[in-house]
Amino acid sequence: MKTTRNFHSDNLLFFSLEENHLPLIYALHSRPLVAQFNTLGIPANQAATATALSQRLDPKNLSNMGWVIFDRKNTFLGEAGLVLAPKRFKKAEISYSLLPEHWNKGLGTEVAATLLKNCFQQLDLHRVEAGVAVKNFASIRVLEKVGMRREGTHVKILPLSTGWSDNYSYALLKEEWERLNSD
Repeated sequence: MKTTRNFHSDNLLFFSLEENHLPLIYALHSRPLVAQFNTLGIPANQAATATALSQRLDPKNLSNMGWVIFDRKNTFLGEAGLVLAPKRFKKAEISYSLLPEHWNKGLGTEVAATLLKNCFQQLDLHRVEAGVAVKNFASIRVLEKVGMRREGTHVKILPLSTGWSDNYSYALLKEEWERLNSD
């Protein structure tokens, strides 16, 4: 399995998460609108952000990767992550968060589509999953736009600031992705 640390789409640049990115990630996750569906909640400080992202900051850890996302004008947009299952399963779970000023511009869809492309083309995975709080309508729309299908509901699994939330489980298989992108 070939792991890609930096990659891009037409409009977005994904750079491996490094310690110098922590102020950006802390500022992102400190925004109440971003934190409302984030199980980490609002971090107490930048050190708490570093602790929460410690696995993604380790360049040797290839099973839990993180990226900062910039546009082509070098504007910070958000972050994305990928957690790989044990190799024999050939699957991963993706995640992403964008600054609210970049919402409703198609960027979330481009982020998710780019993560899927990286998973299936570069990492040669069989299956990609994503979880989403049932009231996170924008992310639900993004996952469905990129072809992921809802497979089920996990009841009261997410510890959010508003209390326990149900979570929808989404997935896409490589052959499904290939059919969707066969033009």
